[in-house]
Amino acid sequence: MLWLVRHGQSAGNVARDAAEEGGLAMIDLAWRDIDVPLSELGVEQSVALGKWFGSLPADERPDVLLCSPYERARETARLIAMHTEPASADIELRIDERLREKEFGILDRLTKLGIRQKHPELSEQRVHVGKFYFRPPGGESWCDVILRLRSLLEMVTREYPDRRVLVVAHQVIVNCTRYLLEQMGEKQILEIDRQGDVPNCAVTSYRAPPRPASSPSRPMQLDLVNFIAPLREAAAAVTTEPDLPAAPKP
Repeated sequence: MLWLVRHGQSAGNVARDAAEEGGLAMIDLAWRDIDVPLSELGVEQSVALGKWFGSLPADERPDVLLCSPYERARETARLIAMHTEPASADIELRIDERLREKEFGILDRLTKLGIRQKHPELSEQRVHVGKFYFRPPGGESWCDVILRLRSLLEMVTREYPDRRVLVVAHQVIVNCTRYLLEQMGEKQILEIDRQGDVPNCAVTSYRAPPRPASSPSRPMQLDLVNFIAPLREAAAAVTTEPDLPAAPKP
């Protein structure tokens, strides 16, 4: 079993909203992106999700938790593990830098307006090249993220073949992992991205299909997509703000 979860709402999401609504070029944020914490709502969302995992039968709960090193993801993972009782002590936590947020380089902390004002040539290049392949100076493309995720999935297959693995990371990580597991193409994953942001603390999951021991492995089967029922059941607000910072969608 494999679960993909985007972190709870962060203080960066809140700051981004304020900057966009105020027509500002720069997002007012004191932290480095890696240090941005959860908002109060993000804490509430993470606790709600942890309680939902705790409500599952013991043999269906995560026993391995892989997490981005970014603070908002680490906080989310900690709160999920803390509230997945009584099995939280049995969860093996592993921080992996391959799950870090997509790096935005020179576009860091800029709003959509700021990108157009400060780097109009990059906005034009991004439209021409496309979101999947565009790499801002000092940053990453989706392809760069996918490359590091290939090695992570190989590690999961090798080291945790019979375990129940929960991944807590970021929106682009969720989408790029889906691209790999569902064997998508560029158009497919960008269409999914255009349909809307991954909600904070939403769950996407996969199950390994049953197979005889003598047969080759088969792709994991998609089970849930952006599942937010745990938040609604706990009366926690559902949020879909993009991670900080993000260039405008094509």
